Parts: sequence; structure tokens; C-alpha cells
Amino acid sequence: MRYEHVPWKNNREVNMAQTKTFSIQGMHCASCVRILEKSLGKVPGVERASVNLATGKATVVCGGQVTDEKLASAVANVGYKAMVGHQEQTLDEEKEQKTRELKDLRTKVLVSLGLAAPIVWGSFPGLIQTSPSFLQDFIVQFLLALPVQFWAGLTFYRATIPALRHRTANMDTLVALGTSVAFIYSTVVTFFPQMVSQAGIEPMPYFDVTAVIIGLILLGRYFEAKAKAGTSEAIKKLIGLQAKTARVVRAGKEIDISIDQVQIGDIIRVRPGEKIPVDGVITEGESSIDESMVTGESIPVDKTRGDKVIGATMNKSGSFLYKAEKVGQETLLAQIIKLVEEAQGSKAPIQRLADLISSYFVPVVIMLAIATFVSWYVFGQQSAFLFAMLNSIAVLIIACPCAMGLATPTAIMVGTGRGAEHGILIKDAESLEIANKINVVIFDKTGTLTNGKPIVTDIVTSDKAKVTKEKLLQLAASLEKGSEHSLAEAIVKKADEQGVALYKVTGFKAIPGHGVEGMVGKQKVFLGNRKMMEKEKIDIEPTRSHLVGLESAGKTVMMLAVDGKLIGLVAVADTVKDTAKDGVLALQKMGIETVMITGDNARTAKAIAGQVGIKRVLAEVLPQDKEAEVRKIQAEGKKVAMVGDGINDAPALAASDVGIAMGSGTDVAIEAGNITLINRDLRSVARAVDLSKKTMGIIRQNLFWAFGYNIILIPVAMGVLYPLTGWLLSPALASFAMAASSISVVANSLRLKNARL
Repeated sequence: MRYEHVPWKNNREVNMAQTKTFSIQGMHCASCVRILEKSLGKVPGVERASVNLATGKATVVCGGQVTDEKLASAVANVGYKAMVGHQEQTLDEEKEQKTRELKDLRTKVLVSLGLAAPIVWGSFPGLIQTSPSFLQDFIVQFLLALPVQFWAGLTFYRATIPALRHRTANMDTLVALGTSVAFIYSTVVTFFPQMVSQAGIEPMPYFDVTAVIIGLILLGRYFEAKAKAGTSEAIKKLIGLQAKTARVVRAGKEIDISIDQVQIGDIIRVRPGEKIPVDGVITEGESSIDESMVTGESIPVDKTRGDKVIGATMNKSGSFLYKAEKVGQETLLAQIIKLVEEAQGSKAPIQRLADLISSYFVPVVIMLAIATFVSWYVFGQQSAFLFAMLNSIAVLIIACPCAMGLATPTAIMVGTGRGAEHGILIKDAESLEIANKINVVIFDKTGTLTNGKPIVTDIVTSDKAKVTKEKLLQLAASLEKGSEHSLAEAIVKKADEQGVALYKVTGFKAIPGHGVEGMVGKQKVFLGNRKMMEKEKIDIEPTRSHLVGLESAGKTVMMLAVDGKLIGLVAVADTVKDTAKDGVLALQKMGIETVMITGDNARTAKAIAGQVGIKRVLAEVLPQDKEAEVRKIQAEGKKVAMVGDGINDAPALAASDVGIAMGSGTDVAIEAGNITLINRDLRSVARAVDLSKKTMGIIRQNLFWAFGYNIILIPVAMGVLYPLTGWLLSPALASFAMAASSISVVANSLRLKNARL
């Protein structure tokens, strides 16, 4: 079981709670999901419980007073087994267990169908004439059917008995009831034929029906399990990326150790062609690193001293040393794996409808089966009892809601995994579903549309100030030394490059959305935008022509004033990302409106927007006001996605219908948005929307066929076509159709693995 003190976050609320995730054994259909969620939800202290059929896991949000024993008991009470506490499995143990289960299932299928074949040969009309006489013996058929019913079919009874004890019902209940009725009747016919004859019914057993039904249902589960294994390949691939060993430098020697023995602060040697073991920062050497395995970006990235490296990426050329900064569950790859697991285990709103319907479905089916039996028994003519029994069994078998339970989660698993392969990390199924409806995408400018690493392009002094450019840069850099803003970094870097010594600043103060101020000696110095100058009543006319020209060129201009007088300008330009224009164009081709939001002035903002093709610009918006702008657009009746850097844009990301955070190196803003683009490729915004559309398309197809299958075939199983066509659906054919429906849903979901994004 995984324990996390994390926020259960959607777009509307954030509640701190403990989240527990654990595996559950024995689930087979959507009604199982609903039963388990209901039982777990009744445990005192549990705030929310979500069970996923495709992953076989439950996610419970609860208070600290909820113990593993209470959760395990709630699961056991309704006939299932929770793998909690000491039963918690590692990934390898889980894989080994699934392999054993698949092998056991295959054995049961082979035995069941192997024993069913001679029973059918010795009893089925048209074949019975060719069979040896001993196979026509009812006792021989009984002996052949006995292990199928109570050994291969034991799994159905194990789930049905505790479920009935707690007044619940699931797919196993339907199968157990149907096959048990047929087996008991056939046993009576075999050992007490006179009882049946006295009722005017020819004593004919139906062991072939029970054996074939159990064999075919188990065969369907086997193929379904094999197909479902393909839906989780994204997790397997991500886990497979991890390096197994690391070459660390200890006591002056390089030694190879297991990856789980690496500690924060270790110095690690990476040679050409080797995987980087954990996240860290280069201390010596340089190289070109292929980060495509994690980010999806195919072009190798040049790295040198001071640059961060990501665990599981591939070193292409040079040898280097780096310091481990994040190990174990803190590495980027571990975070990605965790995020994909959570997304695959989450539940889309459309799935909740299917689960709700399924919870009522099984009891309704049982009532329909009883109604079918009564109707055929009362209104049937010759052999009314046999028709009543066989048709009611067919209803029980055909109505299994397996396909409904698998329709959504299998598509979600494949879709989120496909996104991860392209550097698109989707936090939950709800976000994947909502992204399909987005019609407005708002981009933050700095660090999102632009590279976020501006450089100083111009230093302009006022004619009246009589100050040199070096002096102007010296004052500006001294003041910005205390700021963490990206523009400040550019100014300080420029001063370092020119070897300019900095003054000591006192009384430093950063004013969000305006600029910075402080004292240099006895002089009061201000460095900021127009708003700051207006607030301090500083005349900007002496440099207005330069100011307008620089802003028109898309540059951000900071004005420097000393003791209330403007002495010059420092212009900083942030280059537009290579993928920005194509990313915006891709969204516009999909009919999605694009908007840019920034704290910059209107001229600068429009210049940048013009370069990438955005027409609607929201300029001079303070960080705390971005959320309000998002809500204004939502008030227009539009579904909004906000794309930002995930830190200062957090309120706007949370307020939007879908928050898309730009991941940066090892510092992925996973909690800031619903979707994280670790490849920082703006074309991935359109890809995320496209993936959502394709995934929802598959889900709708799955649900259509899952519901349609039941709506059409249940009446057929009840015998509504018999008066018109004389055609009835045999229980054996019903079991085959039920298995085929589940397999087809999973196979349809797997088509997403080849979806072009």
C-alpha cells in the first residue's frame, strides 16, 4: 500500500488528507466496483473511496484514524481481498502474482473446456449419435461436470457467498446462480429420474450447459486479463527506464553500487552510453544527453557544469561527474511513475454513471431472470419448466456488466500512458475528460510562450541625467541583486559579464507587478515599470521616445529613477520558444481560441503575441489578478485551459477548468496543474486536447456497445423473439457473447496505443 499526505485536488477544492492506495483481488465487473466503494465509504473516517476495475486498485482518502485492518475488513465483508499492511506487494511480486493467476486461469480453462467437450459430444443433438455409449451415460457426464462446477467454478462461489451474506450481488452471483440451478436440476435428473418423469418432463440433464458456461466465462476472463496487461505497458516502460546501478566516488575510489543505495550528496561518474542513475547537478565535465525517454524531446541537450541532469536519461558523448540531489521516490522518473499510476487509477465523471447503473443492474437482472422463469413456466406449453429454466439461466449469464465496468478505465489507462510517452503527464481522469471540451487556452507569457531566460539588450541613459551606461547598470544590478525575478537575473548577469562591482543596498523592497526599490548610500533608487513611475510621480517624458521604440520591439523596459528623477532605461528581451508559434497554430486549427496573459505593458505584450499568432492579449495583469481574468472568460460560458509555469500562476491554474503546468528539468510542478508538460513543448497542449478527444471517443464507443449489448441481448435471452422466429438464446451462446463483449471493449481501448498525436 502507498501512503501519502497529499492534497486531494480538483479544480474547485483542495483538502489535506491521507491517501491510501492498495490492490484488491477478486473484482470482475462494474457492480464489484460499486459494492466495494460503498463498503469502504462506510468505514468511519473515510472521506472518499474510488475503486478502479482496470488497475484492480482502490484509492481511499481518509483521516489518520483509519487503519489497514478496518479497510481490509470492509473489503473482506463483501467478498474480496485487500492487499494491505504486511500483504503489500512490490512491483516484482505483483507481476509474479499476476503471472501465477494467469497460469492458474489458463489451467482451469483447459480443464473446463477439456471436460466440457466429451459432455457435449455425449449429449448434444446431432453429435450424440456419433459418440461412444459411455459418454451418453448421465453418471459419466455428472462425474465429468463435477470438477468443472466445484473446482474451476469455485471462484464464483467464493465471491457470491459473502456477497449474499451482506445482501449484495455481482457478476459472480449471476454465474453462480445460473450454473448452480442447471447443475442441481441435472443431478436430480441423473439420480432421481422418476421425480422428473412424474412431472411429465423427459429426464434430460444439462451438464453440458454448466460446463460450457463456466469454461467460456473463464476463457473470456483469461483473454481479458491478457488484454488488460497491455493497457499498463506505459508503467512497465517507465519502470524499465531506471538504471540498475550507479558508479559513485567514495574515499577517492569509484565503485558500482545498487541504485537504491545511492544517497543525496553522492558524487556519481557517468560514462558515454550509460544511463544517468538519479537526478542531480553536474560538478565536472560536459556532455550531450538524450532526455527523450522522459521528456519526449528527441534532440539531445548539451549539458555542462552547473546544469541539472535527470535520472534514467542517456549520456550520449562525454564523461562527467555530478552530485546526486534527488534519489528514490523523489526523482523525476519516480514522480512521473507515481503520477501515471494515480491517473490510471482515477475515475472520470462519465465512469461514475456506468458504475451507478451497474450497481442497480445486477438486482434488476435477477428479478428479470425470475420473471422469465415464471412467464415461461406459466405460459409455456410443452416442456415449459425446461424452457423456463434455460431461458432464466441465459438471462443471468448474458447480463454480466463486465463490459460496462471496463469501458472507461481501460481507455483511461491507455490514454494516460500514451500521454506519458509524449511527455504529457495527466494527473487524473477527470482532467483528461474535461480537456476534450476546452475552447479557450490562456497562455502565460514569461517562461511559457517565451524561454523565461531574458537578456539585457539595451541600456539607455537620460540626456538630462548625465550618467554613464556603466553607472546605470551598476545601480540597476545592485538593486536587483535581492530580487528573484527572471528580469532581475538578466540584469545581474549582465553586470557580472562586464565585471561591474555592485553597491550595498539597504531597505530593499519588491513590489509585485511594479518593480523594486531600495537605498544605495543616501540615494532612494527605484527600478520598475510605468506603474511604479506613476505611483512615485516620476516624470518619464525625457525618455518616452526610447521607451515607446523599445516596447514596440517587444522588449520589457525597466525605468531607473534616483531621488525622484528618471536617469535611464534598461531593456530586457525574452526570446519566444521555438515551438510557441506552431503550438498556437495547432490549437487555432482545432477551433480553440488562444489568449495571452502577462504583467507586461500592452505594447510589449502585443509584440510577443504577434510573433506567435495570438490576437487576444490581456496585458498589465498582476499575478494575483490572473485568476480573476480566467473566471471572466469562464463567465462567457467557455471551458478554459490555463498554461503557466506552475508557480506564480498557481491560482490561475487552479481556477481554470484544466490547468496545464510547464515542467522544467527536475522541478516538475505536478501539484500546480492538472496536466504537466515535462517536455516544455507548446505543441503538446494541442496534443493533450487531441488525446482527450480520442480517449473520450473510445470511451463513448465502449459504453455504447457495452450498454447496447445488454439492452439488445437481455430481451433476446428472455425469449421475446421466440413467438415470431422460434429462436432462443442458449446459455452456452450467452456465455460466449458475454466474454466476447468484455474482450472487445479492452481491444478497442488498446487502439489508443497507436493513436497519432
